[in-house]
Amino acid sequence: MSTQTGGRRERLREATLKEIHEAARLLLVEQGSAAVTINAVARQVGMSGPSLYHYYAGHEALVGAVTAGFFDELAAAMEQVRDAQADAPVGERILAVCRAMRTWAIAHPAEFGWIFAAPITPLNRRPDSERHRAGQRFERVLRDLTIELWQTRPFPVPDPSELPPSLYQQLITYSATIDNQLPPEAAHVFLSCWIKLYGLLCMEVLRQLDFAYSDLEPVYEECLRDLTDILGLAPVRENAQSGAKTRR
Repeated sequence: MSTQTGGRRERLREATLKEIHEAARLLLVEQGSAAVTINAVARQVGMSGPSLYHYYAGHEALVGAVTAGFFDELAAAMEQVRDAQADAPVGERILAVCRAMRTWAIAHPAEFGWIFAAPITPLNRRPDSERHRAGQRFERVLRDLTIELWQTRPFPVPDPSELPPSLYQQLITYSATIDNQLPPEAAHVFLSCWIKLYGLLCMEVLRQLDFAYSDLEPVYEECLRDLTDILGLAPVRENAQSGAKTRR
C-alpha cells in the first residue's frame, strides 16, 4: 500500500511540475520574461507563492528548471532529425541538425530568447543543475557529429602556433572537458562554426536584422555553405525539400 501511495504522490508531483512549467511558458510567451515570477506562476496554477516553494527553492531554481525543459525540447527536435537520417553521411546530418535548430528557434522565439539571451546565474552553472545537464545534451548533438566527422575525415585546422597563446590555452582546457575527442585546434574550428551559426540565429530570432531582411532563410543557408567549406564537406547537391544546396 505504501508503494502505491508513494507512486501516486510522485505522479501528482510530476503533474504539478508540468503545470508549473506550462504556466511559466505561457507568461513568457504572452508577457515576456519579466512576467515569470514566483507569485505570477503560482497564481496561474492556482496556488500561493509560498506553496510554490515546495517545488522550487526560489526564482533562480524555477528559471533553471524551465530553461532545462526548453533545452530538452530543442535538443529532442535536433536528435529526431539526426536519427531519421542515421544512414546518411555525417555532413548531411550536420546540415539537417542545423536546419532543425533554426526551425525550432523561429517557431519558439520567446523560448529561444529565454535560453540564450539571458545571463546564466551561478546556481544554474553548477554541473549538477538541471539547466547544465540539459545544456550539455543540446551541445552534444552538434559536437558529437563534429567529432564523428573529425574521426572519419579530419577537417582543416589552424597551426597551433598561429593561435594567440591565451586562446590556445582556453582551447586546451575545453578539449580536456570533452576527453580530447577534438584536439584544441579542431575544437577551435568547431567553436568558430558554432559562434557563426548561433550569432546569425540570435540576430534573426531577436529581430536585429529586420531593417534589411524579411526572410533570413537564404542568409542562413549561405552561412551553412560557409560552414561546409570550413569543415571540408563536398560536393554540393540540391536539397529536395527547400531547394537549398547541401554538401556531403
